[in-house]
Amino acid sequence: MKHFIMLAVCLLVTALAFSQKKYFTKSGQVTFNAGTPVEDIDATNNSAVSVFDAATGQMEFAVLIKGFEFKKALMQEHFNENYMESDKYPKALFKGKIVNLDKVNFQQNGVYPVTVKGQLDMHGVKKDVETTGTMKVNGDAVASNAGFTVLLADYNIAIPSLVKDKVSKSVTIKVNCNYNPLSK
Repeated sequence: MKHFIMLAVCLLVTALAFSQKKYFTKSGQVTFNAGTPVEDIDATNNSAVSVFDAATGQMEFAVLIKGFEFKKALMQEHFNENYMESDKYPKALFKGKIVNLDKVNFQQNGVYPVTVKGQLDMHGVKKDVETTGTMKVNGDAVASNAGFTVLLADYNIAIPSLVKDKVSKSVTIKVNCNYNPLSK
C-alpha cells in the first residue's frame, strides 16, 4: 500500500510537471515598417494581447490599431484616419497555429524554430499568413518572435497618389512577445 501511494504521488508530480500550459501576454510588441527611400515610416505598439496553448499550438493575437505610435504625430493621424480607418476597423487579429509544435520542448530551456500558419484579419479583410520565428523557453517564461510581410492592396488599404512615393506597397511586420503561464 505504501508503495502504491508513493507511486501515485510520483505519477501525479510527473504529470503536473509535464502538463502543457496556456501562456499569455498583454504587452506584446508589434512593429511595422512601410518606409521608402523618400520617407521613414515605422511604428510600434507595445500592448498586443496574445495567448497560446502549448498543448495544441493554437495561438491568437489582438492589437488595437490606435495603439501604434509614430515618431511624427501627423503620420499617426494619417495612419489612423486615412489608411487604417481605425474608427471603422479598430483592431487587427491573428488566429493560427504553431505547425511544428513537436519541435518545442517547454520543459527544457532553449531556442526553438517554429512555423506559424493562420489568418490575419485586418482592415476588414482576412488573409492566410505563414511565417517562421523562434520560441525561447526559459523556465516558466516563453519569448517568441516572428516577422512577415503584407501587401497593402491585399487588405484594401489605399495610399493616396499624393504620397504614393513615400509609403511602401509592402509592409514588414515584426512581432515579439514575452509570455508567462496563464493563471486559471
